[in-house]
Amino acid sequence: MNKIIHFETLGCRLNQDESEGAARCFSMAGFVSDLDAISAKTEASDEVILCIINTCTVTGKAEQKARRIIRLLLEKFPKAPLIVTGCYAELDGKQITEICPERICILSGMKKFILSRVAEEAAGGVLNAEKNLLSKNNIQNFIDECSKEEISAKLNKFTLFTPVFEKHSRSSLKIQDGCNNNCSFCRIHLARGKSVSLDVQEAIDRAREQEAHGAVEIVLTGVNLSQYAGKSPEGPLLAFGGLLERLLAETSKVNYRVSSFYPQHVTEELCKTLANDRIQPFFHLSIQSGSDRILDRMCRPYKVEHVARAVELLRKYKPGCFISCDIIAGFPGETDEDFALTEKLCVESNFAWIHAFPYSPRPGTAAKDMKPQVPERIKDERVKVLTSYAVKGKIDFIKNSIGKVFNAIVENSRSVRLGLTASNVFHAVTDNYIHVEFTSSEFIPRGTVVKLRVTSVLEENIRSGKEIEAAAVLV
Repeated sequence: MNKIIHFETLGCRLNQDESEGAARCFSMAGFVSDLDAISAKTEASDEVILCIINTCTVTGKAEQKARRIIRLLLEKFPKAPLIVTGCYAELDGKQITEICPERICILSGMKKFILSRVAEEAAGGVLNAEKNLLSKNNIQNFIDECSKEEISAKLNKFTLFTPVFEKHSRSSLKIQDGCNNNCSFCRIHLARGKSVSLDVQEAIDRAREQEAHGAVEIVLTGVNLSQYAGKSPEGPLLAFGGLLERLLAETSKVNYRVSSFYPQHVTEELCKTLANDRIQPFFHLSIQSGSDRILDRMCRPYKVEHVARAVELLRKYKPGCFISCDIIAGFPGETDEDFALTEKLCVESNFAWIHAFPYSPRPGTAAKDMKPQVPERIKDERVKVLTSYAVKGKIDFIKNSIGKVFNAIVENSRSVRLGLTASNVFHAVTDNYIHVEFTSSEFIPRGTVVKLRVTSVLEENIRSGKEIEAAAVLV
């Protein structure tokens, strides 16, 4: 009988990285790690002996989704205790426990690294699964005892590292955690704590290890990469641009993708480094609003002019790059005039995608009690407007890519039969972040780099939110 540890991951790329690292710990300890997302169609199983759910708290909907997934896990895996960790567990553990006190354990998101200890003990220690010691009470007691221990250099926020990714075709490398900002709408700095950075040499060593294990692309992840300040072997702290230069110099082939950046830190000096061919032409800017007045109410450390300058520099040094952004619609006090300024920024910047979402009041934040609150109806209307800009931007971006050849990483495949001929349909992501579909009579493993020519844009797919955005052919 398999001893399966089931993982559910909600939220950001950083959570995905940490879940993969934790899964690696359990796999190395002799368990089977299952990272496939659960659904109503998932078959019930007694072989799952433990569930671990890594949660998000960025919006109320994210927490609602976590509660729904927890209930589904309780139903589908009736013999498994649940460890709930992540940002939601950090801030509202009591609320989560009330769903099912008999089976739910809470692990502080800031001490997620304790999962590595749980894996060790489940293999033959105080939580020995063979002796049926992997119970809710035993796990919670063990977590509580570990939480009292002083954090050491060998057990910290960067403990959950893996050189090999089981679920994702691209590797990721966590180089930073936490945030020193105090944005009025955000709980993440409360859930993740102050900014901390992985030492430069450790980041290099980990990137080399991932490259040695076959990684062709590494996504550099963190809560706020702009606040990276890693200790270097020479002594002084290196900012993100300095780390990127070292990574490029001390690895040979692997490409790098930047997960997200604040616009005021996109300088000419940084962009000269980003111009390197091994930096993927995809950049995500954390913007939130196109109104300086609203940015000030949000306590954001930049102005609209910084956004415009960042977009200009990125396109100067990385022609044809994909630039996306986040925007909050309906922040407290946002007037029609403020929103018009956001629209103006979107039109002038011509973003390839806009992740638009309605403002969600979060407990413990200054914005929760700000007046006036924008009605939900108006928030939704503004999200629709921003999404229309996003759809147009994506379609225009892909149209400009038609006929061009890109490297792409194969994500997954399915078999099809065209008449009497069997073929394979592949989903791949180009280096400039277009999700394409192509066919081949030969099977191509997930994670393989292929050369593709984009042939058409699938406009209806984009409008309806489907994953595949374009068609392509092998070159």
